[in-house]
Amino acid sequence: MKVILPAKTRGGVQQMARGLCQIMGREISKGNFNTNIRQMTPRGTLQLPWSINSVRTMAVLPWPFSFQPRDFSLPNSSWGSDMRRLYEHYNSQCEVETDDGEKKWGVWRRLPSYNRSLKYATGGVYLSKIIQSKARLFTRNIRAQGAGFEYVVFVNKQEQKCVCVFQAGHLLEGPPGHVHGGAIATMIDTVTGTHATYLSGPVMTANLNINYRSPISLGSTVLLTCSLDKKEGRKTFVSCQVTNTDSSKLHTEATGLFLSITMGHLLGG
Repeated sequence: MKVILPAKTRGGVQQMARGLCQIMGREISKGNFNTNIRQMTPRGTLQLPWSINSVRTMAVLPWPFSFQPRDFSLPNSSWGSDMRRLYEHYNSQCEVETDDGEKKWGVWRRLPSYNRSLKYATGGVYLSKIIQSKARLFTRNIRAQGAGFEYVVFVNKQEQKCVCVFQAGHLLEGPPGHVHGGAIATMIDTVTGTHATYLSGPVMTANLNINYRSPISLGSTVLLTCSLDKKEGRKTFVSCQVTNTDSSKLHTEATGLFLSITMGHLLGG
């Protein structure tokens, strides 16, 4: 994949490429960097310094580059009291203090959430600027805080369990005053897929079976709880329940089957 660049941007792109090479484990000293770039690239073009032959998309690099992605899983002003309370409950268990006063990892981990899936991968912040640069994660493509999907995911690898605190915004309306069933299915797919990925590596949804029990009011906060059922080769089976914040009311329940994949499946089509 070749990206044609104006001459005036060449210096900045070289700086980005240097960062890419470091991320990919190929250290290039400052003194030899320009020589190495000339050896890797035809005249007037920049050949990205890694093998990604299966990518067939021509892309235009946005400029200037921004390498500080926003983490959408952090609290914002739209979060209600239930959302904040559950966030603090699980977040407080992500780090614990020992008797000696030292900090160590707890049983839970909060997963960051960006508007591009590629940012989870090594070098993904850079790759996401080049590959499908206008694509956005479906659940993170609404700019207004509180209008769509507000959620944060915590995982417990020891118990092979995952929870998601979810607050539904007004743009997710289906029946008047209640959340659209497709939005609920989206969140179930997102959370069960995240859990399967955390346990098994990259996966794709093969089957999702959902039973709706009771509607969810717009603006309310619910808890999605996922657990691993079993693993068979490439297959990961998980189950999920959507309840109110104290788990006394069942809104939706689901089971999912996810198949392990490689990056080649995604990049090669």
